[in-house]
Amino acid sequence: MINIREIDHLVLRVVNVEAMLHFYGEVLGCPLERRNDDIGLIQLRAGKSLIDLVPVDGKLGREGGAAPAVSGRNLDHFCLRVEPFDEAEIRRHLAGFGLEAGAAQSRNGAEGEGPSIYIDDPEGNVIELKGPATRRGSTDSIA
Repeated sequence: MINIREIDHLVLRVVNVEAMLHFYGEVLGCPLERRNDDIGLIQLRAGKSLIDLVPVDGKLGREGGAAPAVSGRNLDHFCLRVEPFDEAEIRRHLAGFGLEAGAAQSRNGAEGEGPSIYIDDPEGNVIELKGPATRRGSTDSIA
């Protein structure tokens, strides 16, 4: 049996590196962990996990095929657990960057059902910002 503890990292293939670095670094507060421009890999710290940005015109990026686009995203969404989850403060913070989040809803996640909102990064990847579980084991919530 394999015991999964948490997301270790995810890799996003990107077109506009600077816009993505600004979004993940400044808007979401994920500091730069490591950068290797020789192979085209930028790693950002997201709590205990990493978000890897791979420019599509870099060595690794060219191996992955076509660039992400509206007709061919390579990820539906990913979820970042936020602590504390203060919806008003999160919305204020995002508004300071000209971003608007979707409606808050109770959705199920790794810890159970709790509040979350969706936002888009500059290249259309959907990010769920998730608060703490208010109920465990619900089967009637939105994923």
